[in-house]
Amino acid sequence: MRCSWRCANGASGPALSAACNQSPGIQKEYGVIIRNEELRDIEAIRTVHVEAFASHPYSRQTEHLIVDGLREAGALSVSLVADMEGQVVGHIAFSPALVGGAECGLYILGPVGVLPPFQRRGVGSRLVRDGLEAIRAMGATGCVLVGDPAFYRHFGFVQAAPLTMEGVPPEVVLYLPMADTMPRGAVTHHSAFHVEP
Repeated sequence: MRCSWRCANGASGPALSAACNQSPGIQKEYGVIIRNEELRDIEAIRTVHVEAFASHPYSRQTEHLIVDGLREAGALSVSLVADMEGQVVGHIAFSPALVGGAECGLYILGPVGVLPPFQRRGVGSRLVRDGLEAIRAMGATGCVLVGDPAFYRHFGFVQAAPLTMEGVPPEVVLYLPMADTMPRGAVTHHSAFHVEP
């Protein structure tokens, strides 16, 4: 099955990795560096998600396992950390999504987490902005997520009426267009998102 639109630059495989490495690179603001994850960060990334979602009412506390699964499967397209003086205090992941079973250059944002002491300081917003910049550089045609509309509308996300996710209320399925045509159909993500606690 083919989708009606394709990745803008046709990038895939090494080209996607190269684009990710070129953007955002290292950006520092208010003592926080946003950079690509490194091997030494993996345990710290797990800690970020475990602590960030420990008491979240809608979490199954599997976010760290999702990131591990995406990485092991080679499906972690963008993985950025927020580094404050050598400490990883936040992390964001992007992975490919399918629409109607077809690859269309669409990415899913998430998980994204920030250690509790560093929340409400703009760290999460920095991760989102720099992550979106990274997937744009890779030729993404759009980004979809499940989240709070009040927060994500600041980044240009809107309710994704033509896009659906099984079992997810439509009002929290959000979409950021990066191409002229908006896809329609059921969005599916990597099997790592279905990991059990």
